[in-house]
Amino acid sequence: MLSLCFNRLRAVPWARPGLAMTTLLVLALLLFTSTDVFSHAVTQGDKGYIQEISGVHLLPFIYLGAKHMMTGYDHILFLFGVIFFLYKLQHIALYVSLFAIGHSTTMVLGVYYNIGMNSYLIDAVIGFSVVYKALDNLGAYQRWFGVQPNTKVATLIFGLIHGFGLATKIQEYEISPDGLVPNLLAFNVGVEVGQLLALAVILIGMSFWRRTAGFVRYAYSANVVMMSAGFILVGMQLTGYFVSQ
Repeated sequence: MLSLCFNRLRAVPWARPGLAMTTLLVLALLLFTSTDVFSHAVTQGDKGYIQEISGVHLLPFIYLGAKHMMTGYDHILFLFGVIFFLYKLQHIALYVSLFAIGHSTTMVLGVYYNIGMNSYLIDAVIGFSVVYKALDNLGAYQRWFGVQPNTKVATLIFGLIHGFGLATKIQEYEISPDGLVPNLLAFNVGVEVGQLLALAVILIGMSFWRRTAGFVRYAYSANVVMMSAGFILVGMQLTGYFVSQ
């Protein structure tokens, strides 16, 4: 199925009016939207609440984890790209599990051992993961290099990177060391709940879209738009990094 989709995507010309218009609209939306909306950083209300409490508070941290994932546009974009050409539930479960194992591991270890990373740089790499996956879906690596990277390994590796991104956000909460491990695990449960909710919405939408003739026709366009969004995310984060210096 993947090879069939790749072959059909290769047959689509690079320039087409519908693709250009869609891309321009997305670029305009991203460029003229407030950077606060796209930072998905810790809100002041959540941060203040966490700073005031200590001890084990499982439900609040589950909520915060789910909220973070549901508003984490970069994580959702990558997840969208991962499942774009996956049709069987067992394949979807495998790739989502690899991604979950990756980001859960580095998120927990990053916070527990207080591994400091610049949030702008790690988020730039996360933005690049969206670009990478879009190019993978377009069959670019096969055309350019004559090889297909191992998609499972790539998903796991980028999951590890996404986890460090989550860790930098959690560190902004300045969580009390009292009850840190249970609260951290609760946050991770919330992240998984949020991921499953986001995945359910994506799969419902994709199931309807795949039944139409427009799926193959516009699959190329959708991945080009996703790639463009990824490049803009990289640019925004790198700009933030240099401005903050």
